[in-house]
Amino acid sequence: MANKMKIALLVGGASSEREVSKSSGKAIYEALKKLGYEPALIDPAYGTNQPAKVEDFFAEKDTAEVKNTNYLAALNSTILKDVDLVFIGLHGKYGEDGLIQSLLDLKGIKYTGSGVLASAIAMDKEMSKILFRYYNISTPNWLVADKQSDIAEIARQIKEDIGLPYVVKPNDQGSTVGLSICNEESELEKALELALNYSDKAVIEEFIPGRELTIGILGEQVLPVLEIKPKHSYYDYKCKYTAGMSEHIVPADIPASVAEDMQNEALNAFKALGCKGYGRADFRLSDDMNYYCLEFNTLPGMTSTSLVPDMAKAIGLTFEDLIEKIITVAVK
Repeated sequence: MANKMKIALLVGGASSEREVSKSSGKAIYEALKKLGYEPALIDPAYGTNQPAKVEDFFAEKDTAEVKNTNYLAALNSTILKDVDLVFIGLHGKYGEDGLIQSLLDLKGIKYTGSGVLASAIAMDKEMSKILFRYYNISTPNWLVADKQSDIAEIARQIKEDIGLPYVVKPNDQGSTVGLSICNEESELEKALELALNYSDKAVIEEFIPGRELTIGILGEQVLPVLEIKPKHSYYDYKCKYTAGMSEHIVPADIPASVAEDMQNEALNAFKALGCKGYGRADFRLSDDMNYYCLEFNTLPGMTSTSLVPDMAKAIGLTFEDLIEKIITVAVK
């Protein structure tokens, strides 16, 4: 397949997860080269002012102004001429939320991962959880607030429906950006302010004490359950993207029956949201072995510390095997 296809790799982007995307993109780029492809790099946030050198796409310091308004110019550039497939290495807004997918659909170009609607719904935590409830997928109780919400009324609802502790997070961000865990009622206002810096809405969610677990989907193959043991009190940004800040145990040390049920639940979440290609469902597992699906990631990280590559490795797939599989599924 490598000798027959022209692949464009989208990296960077204008979201708060830009640096994560660069890390994922670099790993994907190197894998594509090893597989025999000659990937064309494009950073949609640069527009037509694309870097001349490969290393500049992954540099810590940006070589041009980064704006989401550049996306249309970038995708209309000649770099996408005769492209057979776009490998989306973006994360967060403008890449994982259906925007890029809609532009590629209009151009008639195939791409990796889920389509427009599934991407948009999965990125919207409130809508995801509504669908989870509809399809009987267990998820923690939640409320939604915005900048016009009355703090006193939200506090009353939290006390009545959720209780302490609880999680406050932006409705449409990833990588725990803007997330807080509140152990006291007095922490609500500050947590909402932080979350609403990143999104028009904030999700206030019941905190489930227990273990952090995640399950990848590849095509319709369910990968082994992986447990994350972060060095911090929860799996924050630093633990996600700093080597040595979290331990991945795969397969997770949980009863086989629980693992099987969780894998079925992950696949149910994948299908409920209408996802395609690949993705990752994140769970909390309580001490009494009750599991709760928190959200579904349609473009999970592909960095050196990422989770899906570790799950794939556990079933004998190298990183290059994983990338080839994602390409194959997208083409089919």
